[in-house]
Amino acid sequence: MFTKGKEYERAEASRVNAVTLAFLGDAVYTLFVREALVKSNSGKTSSLHRASVRLLSAKGQSAFLDKVSSLFTQEEEEVYRRGRNAKKPTKSKNASVVEYARSTGFEAVLGYLYLLGDLERISYLLSFIEEEQLKGQDAVKAYKP
Repeated sequence: MFTKGKEYERAEASRVNAVTLAFLGDAVYTLFVREALVKSNSGKTSSLHRASVRLLSAKGQSAFLDKVSSLFTQEEEEVYRRGRNAKKPTKSKNASVVEYARSTGFEAVLGYLYLLGDLERISYLLSFIEEEQLKGQDAVKAYKP
């Protein structure tokens, strides 16, 4: 799915600001979800968009985090905490403060793993998005975080 760029050493990736990691992780997650939706649907782009909004929202990410956080390594857990607790420059319009903080932590983990070049680990964690969540129009009705 992703191509490898310059990989960071662990120490170098650990020094990257948690909100910056989340910025990158948001792009990683967005690309994964959109690609998965396209592969699992032949629906209209409006249906794909509605499904992606549900999955990509802070609320949707927070709900998905419930499924995968127990799989985090100690290192990923630390990055998650840094992202969750980081001072954010923006506020969510449609999610609670807790959901927004959790989604930022989740995105930070994805950004960290991406900088390390650990695409296999990213794919593993994101493979827990359920098939019914990727069914375009059905996902809009069925997925309610």
